[in-house]
Amino acid sequence: MISASDQLSVSSRNASTALTRAATLTYVNSTIKLTHMEKTQVYLRKEELDALRQAAARSGRSVAELVRDAIRKVVLKPHAAGPVAIWDGEPQRSSVEHDSVHDEP
Repeated sequence: MISASDQLSVSSRNASTALTRAATLTYVNSTIKLTHMEKTQVYLRKEELDALRQAAARSGRSVAELVRDAIRKVVLKPHAAGPVAIWDGEPQRSSVEHDSVHDEP
């Protein structure tokens, strides 16, 4: 039978070992972004669910993650802010006059 003082001694050594291990651990800082989500249910045909499960298995992602990603890409996709210019500054001529550049000497 172990006496109370022996138990205390063993506990102290275990605590000391745990503290020594904790002191030697490398600290890893990772930013975790938590987003509130609400649970929902979606009814799918068997072939749709099978295809979704196969895509999840191939990609190593969950079915839920694939569904959320698809919603972001299709439903929540950002709208274009307007035409994209490949030049800096105001245009010299309108697009109707684009061939007139060849008329100038």
